Amino acid sequence: MERIRVPFTGDGAGRGDLTWGQQQVWRAMVEVNTSMSMGGVVPVPDGRTVEDFAGELRFFMSRYPAMRSLLRFAPDGATTQEVLGSGEAFLEVHTAASADAAGALAAEVFAGWKARNFDYAHEWPIRIAVVRAGEGGPVTHVVVMVCHIAADGSGLATMVRELAERDTIGPHPATGPLELAAAQRAAGRHTDNAMRYWEAQLHAIEPQRFAGYAEPEGARFRQVVWRSPAMYLASERLAERLSVDAAPVLLAAFGVAFGRVVGGGPFASQVIVSNRFRPGLADVVSPLAQNGLVVLDARGITAAEAVSRARQASMSASKYAYYDPGTRLALLDRIGKERGEPIDLAVFYNDRRISGRPLAEVPDEAAISAARPATELVSETSMSFFNEKLMVNVDDVPGTVQITTEVDTAYLPIGDLRRLLRQMEDFTVAAALDPGSPAV
Repeated sequence: MERIRVPFTGDGAGRGDLTWGQQQVWRAMVEVNTSMSMGGVVPVPDGRTVEDFAGELRFFMSRYPAMRSLLRFAPDGATTQEVLGSGEAFLEVHTAASADAAGALAAEVFAGWKARNFDYAHEWPIRIAVVRAGEGGPVTHVVVMVCHIAADGSGLATMVRELAERDTIGPHPATGPLELAAAQRAAGRHTDNAMRYWEAQLHAIEPQRFAGYAEPEGARFRQVVWRSPAMYLASERLAERLSVDAAPVLLAAFGVAFGRVVGGGPFASQVIVSNRFRPGLADVVSPLAQNGLVVLDARGITAAEAVSRARQASMSASKYAYYDPGTRLALLDRIGKERGEPIDLAVFYNDRRISGRPLAEVPDEAAISAARPATELVSETSMSFFNEKLMVNVDDVPGTVQITTEVDTAYLPIGDLRRLLRQMEDFTVAAALDPGSPAV
């Protein structure tokens, strides 16, 4: 393996706090002991050279202060960051024995990177390697990995887009991490408003989401991938009938199904909010996602009303998901003490779909019914650790609703999780046929 030296210079140097999004990401990274890295292996068209990719690495390092940021750890436990104004990065060059072997070598490089956390204080938060077929041969694959402390998925999309536009874009990128952190320190009203919302919601729900710990059967932590074309068709039909997007339909389905399976008072879940809809933040590379809080009481109402309430709850959660994370933790601690037990918010929902894919025509009842036999459990695997109790992710898979869940079966047994997924489908299908049917 060869390492190509890539010198760079850039703006935005200095030291300062982590941004609010970085603070949330860093806490999760520490809990699960992983860099939560993003990236992959991409085949390269003919004609690209090692020098081309060295130039791309230089562009990323020079343009984005987030790629030049290193973490600094104080003796008292405080974590800050330093953005460097110049330095050098390295492009790895791996040589495969042949073109046929290049893909496997690229996958091996990526797997090795995935298994090794970034050295946050000494290693740039971006790794790039190329694989070529034979000594001096053509580049066949590029391997890229970015640490989540430096960027999120939308931030990576900005980097890729601006790379393609680099001959025409202006010299200065969107706000860097130190500039954003400074702006957030001055944005106390956002935190104050958010905490008023959170406090009101936390007083409206039961402190616990589940009945309690029970010794699980088999592997405690599981990942389940489940897929329902019928739920997709039904959600699109119901969304059209109610003149809404499918997002609140799916959120309502989760809330109603949770109530049917687990019981309890109003449904409560944290949701992942990107915050990129806020002015000036659309093209920021640094992570911007923070947790919002959805509270939905679907008892005694119709399915249509449940969707309407889910839509409003989602909008409120997004509005009040921009805050100082330390202040929120203090609020949770205070309310837990006031109520005599900790507030459990270890249920998460994350709609990862890309919107804007309308169907050519609204599905009818026959199409929905015909699709129900295609519902399937795609996979069920054990995990070594999971730091929450339930995470429901709606994946971006066209033509179906695919849900990837991570669960601690000591709190939600695996059979109940499977039943929750079926109840999500049952609610959506029934509501698509009759929006006036009972939600619970």
